[in-house]
Amino acid sequence: MQKGITPSQTVGPFFKYGLTPDGKYDWNDAFTNNLITPDASGERIRVEGRVFDGDGQPVPDAMLEIWQADSQGRFADPQDKRALPNSKFRGFGRCGTDGNGDYAFDTIKPGSVPDPDGKPQAPHILLAVFGRGMLMHLYTRIYFDGEAANAADPVLALVPADRRATLIASREPGNANAVYRLNIRLQGDNETVFFDI
Repeated sequence: MQKGITPSQTVGPFFKYGLTPDGKYDWNDAFTNNLITPDASGERIRVEGRVFDGDGQPVPDAMLEIWQADSQGRFADPQDKRALPNSKFRGFGRCGTDGNGDYAFDTIKPGSVPDPDGKPQAPHILLAVFGRGMLMHLYTRIYFDGEAANAADPVLALVPADRRATLIASREPGNANAVYRLNIRLQGDNETVFFDI
């Protein structure tokens, strides 16, 4: 008997079962791209973009998951022992891309959270990308354009300066509500920076 880890297999495109808010499957509809709850405080934002493959073509069947803190920088996690004023805000969302490769999340702009050493991190959202032909999902972060804290963020500082723009969502002008846009490029020119976790 050989010991070791089980080899990976492709992570997609079996996502429709995991994207259940539309009620098409007899399963818990707990996952949605709208994270805003009635008690959520803070700036309401939309994060949207498009997922592209290595040839620059839109990916119509990717799945994206986000995790984030609330506007006070608190996580809905038992390990975060601080009080949660936004008790219903879970900070987790999931959506699939449409036929044009587009995705969107409605949420609250997260607050600053401490890193393991206690240093403040710039407001950000954690993002996982699942897609056909990928043996493992990809992890990255979404930062926000115009945040002064980006300059001192310890994780963003690990990324070469010429690649940081692939992680920073730009605010779309002309919208009454804050809309941030970040395209995800899985390979090729301007490939999004992904982290090995």
